[in-house]
Amino acid sequence: MSAFEFLRKPLDPAALGAALADVAAGGFVSFEGWVRNENDGREVLRLDYEAFEELAVKEGASIVAEAIERFGVRGAHCVHRLGELGLGELAVWVGVASGHRAEAFAACRYIIDEVKHRVPIWKKEHYRDGDSGWVNCERCAEAAHQHHDHR
Repeated sequence: MSAFEFLRKPLDPAALGAALADVAAGGFVSFEGWVRNENDGREVLRLDYEAFEELAVKEGASIVAEAIERFGVRGAHCVHRLGELGLGELAVWVGVASGHRAEAFAACRYIIDEVKHRVPIWKKEHYRDGDSGWVNCERCAEAAHQHHDHR
């Protein structure tokens, strides 16, 4: 299992979490990012995700490795969907197993924030009014870095 990967099929959080099972881990934290029906006051019908896959997988794996080293966790994994996703579908999953909960929470937060900021993934929103548009996924991470510095 690669530390970071893309899938074009629905994600299975239970199976992903089970892959991080470790008897030395006392805590497990996961984050699930779902497709919501609204963004900036516009009604969203579905999303399309695209990525520069070769670079994205390399950068995503680096982020996971950084989190493991920085927070001393036992294991971590991140999976992001590509292609068309409907409302309520799971778009991204992060899981972290650690000896203690504090490190697991911190590493999980670090991974999702850094993935949103550094990994070349693009999201196209399709709106109820028939319009569509590419969304800059980095702006949420910028706000998070201003409020919660990890470095």
